[in-house]
Amino acid sequence: MASIKQFQITFDCAEPERVARFWCEVLGYVVPPPPEGFATWDDFDRALPPERQGSAFACIDPSGVGPRLFFQRVPEGKVVKNRLHLDVRVGTGLVGEERLAALEAECARLVALGAVRMRLLLADGVNESCLGMQDIEGNEFCLD
Repeated sequence: MASIKQFQITFDCAEPERVARFWCEVLGYVVPPPPEGFATWDDFDRALPPERQGSAFACIDPSGVGPRLFFQRVPEGKVVKNRLHLDVRVGTGLVGEERLAALEAECARLVALGAVRMRLLLADGVNESCLGMQDIEGNEFCLD
C-alpha cells in the first residue's frame, strides 16, 4: 500500500477569500497563481456560474513544505467546538516567561488581524503554556 505524502486542510466558512487571506497572514502563506488562461482570480471567479462565484479559495506555503489550505463556503455557521484545530507553533523550544512573551506577542499581532483571544493555558508540568484563539469566523486554533 502506498503512503500518503500530501494533504490539504479544508475550512468550512461563510467568506472563503476573507478567511484564506487571514490565514495567509497568520502562517506566511500566499495565494497561488490563478488557473491557466486567467490573469487574476477575480477573472476566474467571474467565469463561474453565479451560484459558484466566491464559493472557494485556497492558499499555499510558499516553501512547499506545509499543507495547502482550502476554504469552501457553506450555508451554516459554526455552532460547536471544532473536533480538529491547528496549533500555530510560535513558542517551540521556549519555556517560562520567554515562551509566554512569544505567545503574547503573536496573539497581539493576530488580534489586530481580527482573531479573538480565548484563554491562556499555563504550563502544568506536563504541557508548556499555550493560548487558545479563534480566527475571524470563530474556528479555534492554538498558539503553541
